[in-house]
Amino acid sequence: MAERGTAAVDVADDGEDSPVAKADQVMADGDNRREKAERGEPEADTVIADTVDTGDPSEQSSPADAGRSADPEDPSAGSAATELHSGHKLAARYRLEECVTRLDGFSSWRAVDEKLRRAVGVHLLPADHPRARTVLSAARSSALLGDPRFVQVLDAVEEGDHVYVVHEWLPDATELTSLLAAGPLEAHDAYQLVSQISTAMTAAHREGLAHLRLTPSAVLRTSTGQYRIRGLAVNAALRGISSDTPQRTDTEAIGALLYASLTQRWPYEEDAYGLSGLPKDVGLLPPDQVRAGVHRGLSELSMRALANDGATASRQEPACTSPEELSKAVAAMPRVRRPEPVFTAPPEYQRTTYQQGAYGRPAAHLGSAQAAVDEQPPAPLQGRSGRILKWSVAALLIAALGLGSWQLADAVLDRDKVDDQGSTQQMTNEDTGKDGPNPVAKPFSITAAREFVVQGSQQNPGDVGKTFDRDPSSYWRSKSFVDGPSLVAYKGGVGIVYDLGEDRDVSGASIGLRYAGDRTTATLYATDSLTPPPSVDGMQRIAKGTTQDTRLALKAKKAVNTRYVLLWLTDVPSAPGDEFSGSGYKQAITDVKFTG
Repeated sequence: MAERGTAAVDVADDGEDSPVAKADQVMADGDNRREKAERGEPEADTVIADTVDTGDPSEQSSPADAGRSADPEDPSAGSAATELHSGHKLAARYRLEECVTRLDGFSSWRAVDEKLRRAVGVHLLPADHPRARTVLSAARSSALLGDPRFVQVLDAVEEGDHVYVVHEWLPDATELTSLLAAGPLEAHDAYQLVSQISTAMTAAHREGLAHLRLTPSAVLRTSTGQYRIRGLAVNAALRGISSDTPQRTDTEAIGALLYASLTQRWPYEEDAYGLSGLPKDVGLLPPDQVRAGVHRGLSELSMRALANDGATASRQEPACTSPEELSKAVAAMPRVRRPEPVFTAPPEYQRTTYQQGAYGRPAAHLGSAQAAVDEQPPAPLQGRSGRILKWSVAALLIAALGLGSWQLADAVLDRDKVDDQGSTQQMTNEDTGKDGPNPVAKPFSITAAREFVVQGSQQNPGDVGKTFDRDPSSYWRSKSFVDGPSLVAYKGGVGIVYDLGEDRDVSGASIGLRYAGDRTTATLYATDSLTPPPSVDGMQRIAKGTTQDTRLALKAKKAVNTRYVLLWLTDVPSAPGDEFSGSGYKQAITDVKFTG
């Protein structure tokens, strides 16, 4: 391999413009590039070009971050990340497809997991990056949380010269940044956002995890209306962000998200995330003073969360200094209901005139005499045929009335039928307050379900779909408890939230259970989403019932309009152990049907 000094001497000897000199110069430049590639050193112009932020909405960076990443002398701008390209595979499994962010020494990619045939996201940085170990630690801690309200970390690996973090990719989800670009959110959507995010961050902080970069680009809304948070702990680690007061930092960030959702403005003077900032030198105005028609309660809530940054909470309410306090404040608010759908009146019926003997042709094409005849009403039926038709119609009407009267009388008599012992058959329920047979109703379809946890860990979240798969042999089962049949004292209860797809008037449920014996107590609650706040205190109760059998029918006094229904078990029977669980107090749900 030619050395750079030798190449220079050869060029000087042959003359600057000679063909031999030009060939030697090209060979020397090629050797130099190959030597740098072998050592893993990028060329200076390559570093500058590749480290420009491509505008990935999931990884927005500050101007200061972008400036540091573009500096070829920046030690954090590692070389290995800039060498990778589309088509490269990590662990012979993750194929890089598109680079969506490249800054501050790391890059983010859309990739394909060829083993499971699904899209994933990948954060990639050199193994010698000063923050590589911090990123690995943050990713592994986030993966241990296992909370479905966060975009899940699937893998965190150090492989050769690279460190990479693989996470879920949600193609059907929309960033809050994109939602706000179209306008502020409806009050119900803003309420759902602050409720779900504050509850999720409460669970994260209980496990010692903070986000510290909770921006509109870190919040996604799925097609079912659920909000997911991405980059828990990892986004901050990638950028070297830390905080002495992580709970206050995340609480203020949630307040800023709520403020932006209500006003379509960023609650600071600087423009950010595609939103205009507030006017300078006027301070932080409440949302209902920035935009007309803002929900007063949500406006005050955002100010209570932003009070950490010097804002003054309205009505002398105390500031919320942690996501848990904010979540409790949301639960204490009156529930913001979904707006009623607006139905447009159908267009007026356009009468079409057909002319006798000339269908589809306008009347102007006919003679005036024929048009005058057509305008006259049809003559009544005459003769024997007309009389027969009239009598036939009258006979049919009489027969229909007689049949309807007979069916009505038969239904009334059935209500008074008694069984073989001579007693009237009855079904009672705690919430009905009256006796009588349950009416037969078509069950509502269930589109999704998720476990609901108040205290402690989840039970079997992967089996919730077996409770409405129409297979009586499959089931979702709680864990076995040893502290007694009543779960309220030490667990609070176990249950599942069901999504009916749209608002329904729910008045009852039929629940199939696996274990009989001691009593099983179940309650239906109406809630706002698949991930409500971790408490049933603020939920509206639909019905409650108890059984010692494997079938429980619940019936409400009055139907409740809701899309999401929580089935909550507070008493479970003692059951023997099997190959999947030990003996103890437990219950399993095999089949759930909701009716109106």
